[in-house]
Amino acid sequence: MKYMIASDIHGSAYYCRELLNAYENSGAARLILLGDILYHGPRNDLPREYAPKEVITMLNANKNQIYCVRGNCDTEVDQMVLEFPVLADYGLLALNGLTIYATHGHVYNRENLPPMQKGDILLHGHTHVLTAEDQEGVVVLNPGSVSIPKGGNPNTYAILEEQVFRVMDFEGNTVKEIKLGE
Repeated sequence: MKYMIASDIHGSAYYCRELLNAYENSGAARLILLGDILYHGPRNDLPREYAPKEVITMLNANKNQIYCVRGNCDTEVDQMVLEFPVLADYGLLALNGLTIYATHGHVYNRENLPPMQKGDILLHGHTHVLTAEDQEGVVVLNPGSVSIPKGGNPNTYAILEEQVFRVMDFEGNTVKEIKLGE
């Protein structure tokens, strides 16, 4: 099964539209959001076309296709307007034969791994920097940021299909790829 993974929309209606268009064209069965959906956060500049109310409308229209975890900028107020669960600190996913610990990344990340076994996957956002690497037997994946990329990266999302994690830009180019489960 194919999944789209994205993080850090930060209220950008422009990039939310781009993401949902890419999602529709990808054939993915689900959209996994790794937090920081509506608010831009005090450390970030306003993203392109900052319009959280439009983001709410767009995402709620796809509520039955979204799995989501809470980012450090997401609050109970966001849950009041979003029609899918957004306040879980993490999710444990068994996808395509892989064991994935999905979280935003502000608590657990490559510097502070949660309890994991060799072969497990940590999937997080938060840093706005894409990552796909093996770290002593645990694979650390970050799709980068939909709206406010950092570290010289483009605006990105990821596709998980079979055992391959591909970070994509919005022009359809593969920016980084890693084969999982080996």
